[in-house]
Amino acid sequence: MKAQTKWYLTLVFGFLALIGAGQVAAANAKYTVYCANGKIEIDSRSLEQMKAARGNNVCVLADFTALGDAEKYASQQGGKGSPCKCR
Repeated sequence: MKAQTKWYLTLVFGFLALIGAGQVAAANAKYTVYCANGKIEIDSRSLEQMKAARGNNVCVLADFTALGDAEKYASQQGGKGSPCKCR
């Protein structure tokens, strides 16, 4: 096999691997609606990361795979920044 063909195949397979990795990352994306210090927030960070950033007065209200769904849920609860309580 010619060196040019090997280089081309390496490039193509590398590109396909990057696309696949991006699709896996997108499939695993998670948007969480939090009650943080008495206010509704949407974030993609874990509960532990949110507690590190906002303190221990943080709880999960709901999890979603699509940002639009998280925003819709938050809107139904009064919207981002609205008062909330951890149960």
